[in-house]
Amino acid sequence: MLHLEQAVIVEGKYDKIKLKSIIDAVIITTNGFSVIRDKEKLEMIRYFAKNKGIIILTDSDSAGFKIRGFLKGAISDGKIINVYIPDVFGKEKRKTSYSKEGKLGVEGIDKNVLLDAFGRAGVLSSECAEKKSPITKLDLYELGFTGTKDSSEKRKILLSELHMPQLLTTNSMLEILNTMMERDEFIAFAFKLLRKEE
Repeated sequence: MLHLEQAVIVEGKYDKIKLKSIIDAVIITTNGFSVIRDKEKLEMIRYFAKNKGIIILTDSDSAGFKIRGFLKGAISDGKIINVYIPDVFGKEKRKTSYSKEGKLGVEGIDKNVLLDAFGRAGVLSSECAEKKSPITKLDLYELGFTGTKDSSEKRKILLSELHMPQLLTTNSMLEILNTMMERDEFIAFAFKLLRKEE
């Protein structure tokens, strides 16, 4: 079982139940969008962000990204780590129908995929905070992941290859890439990936 100092923020009770079998940590549910109006819960999340740090782990659908964006905007002081699950299409076992976007939420994601997501975010390794040469927006531009007519398609290929959700913004993608690898490693990876796609 993975022991975490930070509080982990998830959307609902089923996400919390799933994580309780994988991690030993304080797990706080947003109860969907109700966190926006829940001042006490927001204060508790701010407290953890300031004192221990928080890990935001929402679904990879548009609602999950809106909740994540709200939390990032509502916390002015503290440490936030974003953990992203990949886009996995399917239906949770307890549900009778697919979600609006057809993606599995945190509760439906395999345990090993979740642990891998924590690892990609740098949660499992203290070295990630000490990267010597970060990946920059200029690197993304020079590799064609931004600023060209086919950059959107190239980003989709990159995100898919790294098992990251397609809805990531460029800034969020850059943030998580820097927890996964150093600049030279990323450039080599990107060249190899782009050659494979040609």
